[in-house]
Amino acid sequence: MKIIPLSVPTPFYVGDVNVYLIKEDPLTLIDVGPKTAEASAVLRQKLKENGVNFADIRRIVLTHAHEDHCGLAKQVRDEAKSAEIFVHGWETGHLFGRLAREEHHKLMLRAGVPDVVFEEMQSIYGEISLLTDALSDGEFTALHDEQDLEFESGFLKVLHTPGHTPGSCSFVREANRTLICGDCVLKRITPNPIVSPDPFDTEKRFKSLAEYLVSLAKIRSYSPTLVYGGHGEPIVDFEEIFNRYIRAIDERQRNVISLVTKEGINAFDLAQKLFPKAIEKDVHRFLAISEAIAHLDYAETERKLAVEFKNGVEVYRKL
Repeated sequence: MKIIPLSVPTPFYVGDVNVYLIKEDPLTLIDVGPKTAEASAVLRQKLKENGVNFADIRRIVLTHAHEDHCGLAKQVRDEAKSAEIFVHGWETGHLFGRLAREEHHKLMLRAGVPDVVFEEMQSIYGEISLLTDALSDGEFTALHDEQDLEFESGFLKVLHTPGHTPGSCSFVREANRTLICGDCVLKRITPNPIVSPDPFDTEKRFKSLAEYLVSLAKIRSYSPTLVYGGHGEPIVDFEEIFNRYIRAIDERQRNVISLVTKEGINAFDLAQKLFPKAIEKDVHRFLAISEAIAHLDYAETERKLAVEFKNGVEVYRKL
């Protein structure tokens, strides 16, 4: 099975996104890049260098539905005419913007985020959502855990690896223990556990960090020899990355707990203490709040903190 990484530019601080061409029948792209003229032109050129046009693509498989990964899906699909789009059923980024719904507002209010801050973040993500074309129900096929994607010479097994988003998926070629992991595993960045409504009950919050740790262990169970991430270089030393992630998460947990006062703290106030330089900056504000919420949720789940509601806001305190 020939997996060809294609680096495509994005307008985001994270830099280029990795798109993967599976050059085998049926011709498949795993992720596609953002909906910008530059990304479209670069992807088109790099495919051409490999003897492939948009019209030749038969499958578009999305690791997750963030704009830098899914933005061009509809354009490629429309040019290919018969291409099918696959994404996990728990994803929503291909359906509507990241902070577009009332359930997102409610989650932010519970975290102590002031309305004016929420509106500023919502405006920023409203603009970012223009970097993808929304898909309607019926325009994509749902991926399922342990589903096999068949190719001429074998299979890629779908691994549901939630954490970064609820529907994040990875793909494993068991014959040689090669994985494509989207933003679940990155060589030089620890992925953000993004705050999201729970897929089964949008009044609740998805426990992103706890799920992410399970996903890391799941990937580790395959003893990967080569891991292709959504950004940056391939990983040939997954065990080192795994241990680095665990150390970083443990250190962040200790830091979070140390910042919780006897009187208690909400997630927005914690984010300001954890990330004083990032909290006022565009998308970094939302990422900082997401990180604070994820670690507070995990600490409460592990019985390191207690949580109570005060005036509709979750306040965490030491036990």
